[in-house]
Amino acid sequence: MKHQYLKVSIWACFALVLLSAIVQAQHSPEKKYKQDPLKMDTVSKLFRKAYAPQAPKGAPNVVLIMLDDVGFSTASAFGGLAETPVFENLAKNGLKYTNFRTTGLCAPSRAALLTGRNHHNVHMGHFTETAFDAPGYDAYMPFEKATLAEILRENGYNTFAVGKWHLTPVLERMAAGPFNRWPTGRGFDRFYGFHESATDQYYPVLWEGISSAPIDTALGKHLNTYLADKSIAYIKEQKKASPNKPFFLYLTPGALHSPMQVDKEWIDHYKGRFDMGWDKYREVVLARQQAMGLVPQATKLPPRHEKIMAWETLSAAEKKVTARAMEAHAGFLSQTDHEIGRIIEFISNIGQLDNTIVMVIIGDNGATKYTEDIPGEPEGMEQASREERAKAALRNIDKIGRKDFKGDIPLGWTQASNAPFRLWKADANAEGGTHNPMIFFAPKFVKQAGIRKQYVHLIDVWPTLVELSKATVPQSINGYAQEPIDGISFAYSLNDAGAKDRHTEQYYETGASRAMYKDGWKASAYHKLGTSYLDDVWELYNMQTDFNEQEDLAKKYPAKLAELKALFEKTALRNNVYPLHETWFPKSIKLRISDSRYTDEKPPK
Repeated sequence: MKHQYLKVSIWACFALVLLSAIVQAQHSPEKKYKQDPLKMDTVSKLFRKAYAPQAPKGAPNVVLIMLDDVGFSTASAFGGLAETPVFENLAKNGLKYTNFRTTGLCAPSRAALLTGRNHHNVHMGHFTETAFDAPGYDAYMPFEKATLAEILRENGYNTFAVGKWHLTPVLERMAAGPFNRWPTGRGFDRFYGFHESATDQYYPVLWEGISSAPIDTALGKHLNTYLADKSIAYIKEQKKASPNKPFFLYLTPGALHSPMQVDKEWIDHYKGRFDMGWDKYREVVLARQQAMGLVPQATKLPPRHEKIMAWETLSAAEKKVTARAMEAHAGFLSQTDHEIGRIIEFISNIGQLDNTIVMVIIGDNGATKYTEDIPGEPEGMEQASREERAKAALRNIDKIGRKDFKGDIPLGWTQASNAPFRLWKADANAEGGTHNPMIFFAPKFVKQAGIRKQYVHLIDVWPTLVELSKATVPQSINGYAQEPIDGISFAYSLNDAGAKDRHTEQYYETGASRAMYKDGWKASAYHKLGTSYLDDVWELYNMQTDFNEQEDLAKKYPAKLAELKALFEKTALRNNVYPLHETWFPKSIKLRISDSRYTDEKPPK
């Protein structure tokens, strides 16, 4: 009996090893030949067809970039005051999409982007760190729903993932694996980056492939520089080995997620520029956006949030430290833009830029609400007055945004950098959480630069790039029969500014805050932490005339609200949105569909 069990165990282990190998391999079945009628053939025959898939002749390279925690009004390319000349140049020679949407949270946005499916549909309803046993939330992205990298690799592309991944289940991020849900198991030939939601910019925890990739921290090199260096190296190696083979680079810097860290020269570049304060910043940027044609001329700013103090009421010390924090934030984005520019310049220098699609998504969600109160204040001052804390922070002002800084900008600045929208990251009900800028540069496909206002979502990127690359979507990948995507290609809009929207219906949900968009109308419900989602109040907005959700029409059009709420329920069930849960878990981990009250515990700091 023992020997029989041992045999079964050995075969089971062998099967697991074989399955792991299959999952990470390209689909390459045994070739079938017609029987040669000749018994003997003294003339050699050429090997006509390779096992490896070949990309269509002239297939474009693809560079897909997504930044982290960047508000709609931060980058100069979209009216912000943080200089992004590389983004501006790409936009000047390409397209600006002003009606582009994310999921409102980082891991869900990345899952939706890479798979072309809604985030709950691929089991990524929330963070990988908060996963639980429900089909929309267990963080195990199905192999039946292939990533863009898996599709392009099956069509003859080399594929590289560089930067933040955040899609591997927590218990599988270790050096012992399993590795089938690492980037190299989901279609990427090469991976250089980190698994978590964030890492230090000067002391990062990095992996290359499935191996730890320690760096020499004594060099003082910034993570963005490492990522740019590695991207260039991967492309250079590939083009040297196979000049005509296209590549797909998925580049995801940790910027601008906390910790906010960058070299001093980038911070000093903005010295004094934000002394105007966050109230004035919103006014200045909105005027710039209106002049650039990025938002409707009638757009008005929402009121300053109740948790944010008027800039003029801050003390002199607090104004100095908070302005310095925004200088660091802007410097961080400018440095990110610069390093991305090095990659674009390299692609241009090797003569590949005209045959490259560069897509820049400026933020995986809106600016964060998980921010500093008074940046730079020392620990242990909770009982001190606000002025004492500000003065203590002022003594540390030179450390704000530097190597050992662990914080972020204050809430006043994140609202300002989200202008003209309401609320923040994780607020899936509001445009401030889900409305991000997107730049599309593709000389081969875009005839004339301009602005596009079509409604586009992250899930539309996958089908668009598949269409433009003329890739064939296999019915089965690595033995997994493929299921339909949710996205709709926006290639129709590239050369037609007036084209009618094709993506007309989209749901949103994270942390029980939710929304339903259809044909220009949007119903939404903000969920207050610690209350029952059944008590959430639904609002209604006409996005065709109310770009930034300023007039709630719920009472005026109750039938329309009821229609959209019913549609949300139908869509939520189809996408495994239930059970709803909050953005943090108390120790008891109460996960009820209804009446999920957390009155006895407070969320962690």
